[in-house]
Amino acid sequence: MYFSRQDILNLDHKKRLNMINSLSGIKSANLIGTINQTGQTNVAIFNSLIHIGSNPPLIGFIMRPSAEVRRHTFENIIASNQFSVNHVNSDILQNAHYTSAKFSADKSEFNECKLTEEYAYNFNAPFVKESSIKIGATLEEVIHIKSNDTRLIIGKIQHLVIPSTFISEKGYLNLEEAKSIGVGGLNTYYQLKKIATFPYARLTELPFFG
Repeated sequence: MYFSRQDILNLDHKKRLNMINSLSGIKSANLIGTINQTGQTNVAIFNSLIHIGSNPPLIGFIMRPSAEVRRHTFENIIASNQFSVNHVNSDILQNAHYTSAKFSADKSEFNECKLTEEYAYNFNAPFVKESSIKIGATLEEVIHIKSNDTRLIIGKIQHLVIPSTFISEKGYLNLEEAKSIGVGGLNTYYQLKKIATFPYARLTELPFFG
């Protein structure tokens, strides 16, 4: 089936939303934890976490426009300059999904969705206790994407919490063992299964493609 740009624009709003959100394939599901200046916490599920660089170690995620809906995560990050990123695993998947509901600013998704705040390493933003893989980051940069009024939030990694059993000798993470979850579109979730690991690709070591 072929869709021109006009065909896409003519689709029912929800169908277009789901289709375009699914095009980028399986993405990681993460809970981003924040706190404001009065101590009110917030945690919300995101599917847009990306690797920015390893030296310095940087991560980023996309924040949607805030004209119609207040973005408590963004407001808290701007106020505190800190946020945590916590892998969603299969044990907390349902809890994590419902953090996307539009709670009022005086309601903490931690409480409403039965997730546990965890504080450590003199880091102010709350981690999610039930998550196995956790990142503590400080705000490095906010890039405004004018095309659709979104923002790329870039954070510098300050803390990593990863069980040693999930880390290989070369530093790879076993996301299958960690029970980390992938998400397609906005609300379809997938379990991760490792199928292969290949060596660094060198022209002198190409396999025979026959």
